[in-house]
Amino acid sequence: MDTIFDDLNAALRAPRVDAWTTLRAVAVDFAGKLMGLAIGLGVGIGMALAG
Repeated sequence: MDTIFDDLNAALRAPRVDAWTTLRAVAVDFAGKLMGLAIGLGVGIGMALAG
């Protein structure tokens, strides 16, 4: 029983860092920028067509 609590305590104190964390953060940031660009272009084209 003590071993379980020791493992939980160690996991909470120093969580393991995944090797893909940095790449995932960059990919999500890039996807957000592309989404913003797509929305901006859509609004711009829509306003140009509307008049």
